[in-house]
Amino acid sequence: MKRAILPALGLLVIANFVGYAVVGENGVLSWGDYRRAKAEKAAQLAQLQTERDRLQHRAQLLDPRNVDPDLAEEMVRRNLGLVRPDEVIVELPADPAAAPAVAPRR
Repeated sequence: MKRAILPALGLLVIANFVGYAVVGENGVLSWGDYRRAKAEKAAQLAQLQTERDRLQHRAQLLDPRNVDPDLAEEMVRRNLGLVRPDEVIVELPADPAAAPAVAPRR
């Protein structure tokens, strides 16, 4: 009986490591979760890169050495509230997807 204790203990330790390798937090069965999380992070990265490119383009338009006159006028009018008497202000939603659908005229 004493001769079987050491091999049995060794098998238990090995079985423990194999169990963690298969079903543990970083085991074989968690690879699907890693792939799903990677796909989500890739989509988030693409969205953030698009936003970064948009902001970088806007910053280039505001470069003091070469300011875009239309953008500068738009920003001054918006921030200071300057409107000429003969102008009509039409507010547009910032997100085109949030704009209400307009029914066609009959």
